[in-house]
Amino acid sequence: MLYLLLFSLAFVFTIQSHSYHKSKFINSANFLSGGIYNSINDASEYLNLRTQNTLLQEENNQLKSILFNKTDTISKTFIDSTYSGTSYKFSPAVVIKNSYSLSNNVLLLNKGRRDSIQQDFGVVSPKGLVGIVDKTSKKYATVISILNTSSRISAQLKKSNHFGSLIWNGKSPYLVQLTEIPKIAPIVVGDTIITSGRSSIFPKNIPIGTIDSFNLDTSQNYYVIHIRLFNDMTSLEHVYIIENKDANEINALINNTNE
Repeated sequence: MLYLLLFSLAFVFTIQSHSYHKSKFINSANFLSGGIYNSINDASEYLNLRTQNTLLQEENNQLKSILFNKTDTISKTFIDSTYSGTSYKFSPAVVIKNSYSLSNNVLLLNKGRRDSIQQDFGVVSPKGLVGIVDKTSKKYATVISILNTSSRISAQLKKSNHFGSLIWNGKSPYLVQLTEIPKIAPIVVGDTIITSGRSSIFPKNIPIGTIDSFNLDTSQNYYVIHIRLFNDMTSLEHVYIIENKDANEINALINNTNE
């Protein structure tokens, strides 16, 4: 112990009295401490990934709200100061359960009534269409997936605006069908299919997929188009719930018109 004490004192005195030894010691200490701090930082960043993903999702949520609520103010001659111009509200959510091998597939989200989520809200992912909210509890919501044989959503060809009903034939989780497209519509394999905006649930231009194949129903003179989804419906985690703030007004007007 005495030897170690004297050796340590000699080592300290040597470093303090020789600039070369002092600089080497400092460089070595910096290298060692830098490596330790770098390892700690890497571990901290890994453990913080969930928080960073949440922040990124919130940022994407804001960008989507801006994108789908943009308006052409140049063509307006009058602006009502009480109207914000924002019809669609986006809320981030996480898929905690997902089925895709049944005929009536449903998702479960970690948002519910306490988050102001209601029936008939739309659900999308960063890549495209997912489904429509069906039921809600205090903390959770179930979603009728587009891979559900009872699902019908208005969709259209991006290039020509011809629209029809998006359905699923219950076969492949990677393909859905667009029906009721008239014979005069220009159909090309590879063209993009989007939401039509002709309902109070989804805004226009949400991507769905591309045309994989099509055939003509000769008895009806309508095309049945098979669409390869942009979404991998077998692997969903982060989604966005869409609320159309004008939905009640639109639906009330339509119901009064029908009556």
